[in-house]
Amino acid sequence: MLQRPLPALFDDLHRAAIDELHARLAEEGYDDVRPSHGCVFRFIDEEGSRLTDLADRARLTKQAVGEFVSDLEELGYVERVPDPRDGRAKTVRLTRKGVEAQAFARSVFERIERRWAAEVGEAEMATVREALEALCAETAVPA
Repeated sequence: MLQRPLPALFDDLHRAAIDELHARLAEEGYDDVRPSHGCVFRFIDEEGSRLTDLADRARLTKQAVGEFVSDLEELGYVERVPDPRDGRAKTVRLTRKGVEAQAFARSVFERIERRWAAEVGEAEMATVREALEALCAETAVPA
């Protein structure tokens, strides 16, 4: 029997985790957050980020990320404020609602990881994490 390629396995796990995340978000009242909004929630700095930085980190166009930011702004998760380093530029930052949604999402991912560790073993999960972090660093995949 032919082994499935590792990228396919990673994709399946990723999809399962994202599906579970959005099911839990909806249960918690964040049913308006879509998977595409992850490019903002995942890459935004605690003090806020410029749109160009979010786009670079997400490996998407500035226009695409701008649409997601506009969605999230309308939904009350982010706001655009003057950049303290350059008054002509804008910084995107999470609102209180955005911070709460992001924190809840992190807690969901922590639960998923704990469940996976219970299924395959703590040591094995630590090894998987270490290997994946090394591979991401090697390939310059944004954190």
